[in-house]
Amino acid sequence: MTTTPLGILDLVPIPSGSTAADALRNSIDLAQQGERLGYARYWVAEHHLNPGVAGTSPAVTLALTAAATSSIRLGAGAVQLGHRTALSTVEEFGLIDALHPGRLDLGLGRSGGRPAAVKQPALVGGGTQVVDGWTENGVRIPKKFSPAALLASPRFVLQKTLLIQPEARPQNYTEQVGDILDLLAGSYVKDGQEAHVVPGEGARLQVWVLGSSGGESATVAGERGLRFGANYHVAPASVLEAVEGYRAAFRPSAELDRPYVMVSADVVVGPDEATARELSAGYALWVRSIRSGEGAIQFPSPEQARRHAWTDADRDLVEDRVQTQFVGSPAQVADQLQRLRDATGADELLVTTITHQHADRVRSYELLAEEWRRR
Repeated sequence: MTTTPLGILDLVPIPSGSTAADALRNSIDLAQQGERLGYARYWVAEHHLNPGVAGTSPAVTLALTAAATSSIRLGAGAVQLGHRTALSTVEEFGLIDALHPGRLDLGLGRSGGRPAAVKQPALVGGGTQVVDGWTENGVRIPKKFSPAALLASPRFVLQKTLLIQPEARPQNYTEQVGDILDLLAGSYVKDGQEAHVVPGEGARLQVWVLGSSGGESATVAGERGLRFGANYHVAPASVLEAVEGYRAAFRPSAELDRPYVMVSADVVVGPDEATARELSAGYALWVRSIRSGEGAIQFPSPEQARRHAWTDADRDLVEDRVQTQFVGSPAQVADQLQRLRDATGADELLVTTITHQHADRVRSYELLAEEWRRR
């Protein structure tokens, strides 16, 4: 029997023909079903100005979900620090922890924060080898996707304009993580003045750093002795770099005496591969909407996805994400997850599933949990 815990990552997707209210109700139900099925964690992501994603505020979504569940750990994957302060982050999660103590994971993401001085990724030798885009145990490591066009898109520029106060400068990410840890510990001092956050100080949060490369996020997680989440589902090309960079930088802390890694993956499970392929038919078109800069569309039905006239440029835009989505029967997907775990040395796996119908999404998680328990 495998002892590797599985968690749920939810983007709070809005399927075509439904509303944000429907998506929120579905997400709360998914958390309840995940708790019933034995998933270790339920995390929500943060996205803005996306017509097909209702997950704009992890703290608000988690507060609603905490009231509807009792035991599953709840977390943010991740809070975007580029447009908020250390104080607001600790206060928000401190409020939830006050009523639901010991259940929260605070995942921290850079999201356009002001970078530190340039440093090379902390890579070490001896990691998993990749030959012709595959690890030796069969995990796909595609070519890297360049986000340059996406980051320069009018929608992304507008998002930064609306999220950040005029003339404000996002704090250096490494410093900001340190401030969050100090505020939680009650040890924050600046210019001789102490700051104590109530509620928030002493909150029993698990603090995680999420990253897509072996750069600053991996380094600060390692140097601070924090848990690290590597995003195979977002940046599959650099997942090995990310986990190796984190482990190379790791220093034991009061929280952890060894590195601790969770790796995410996009998954759709059906009773058989053909059914799973049909359920996942809208995924490529949905990724295209994100990568093109227009913002995530409402998740299309298989019929809507089949009507799209694909160009070569479209296919290139989504190729790495489609290649690395795990789609199939319970046994097929569980095999792929085990290979990903072994290639990355992950201590946990975080699964994200989007289908057009909510019942199919719940069933995918149910089939996977049943298969995972048999291993």
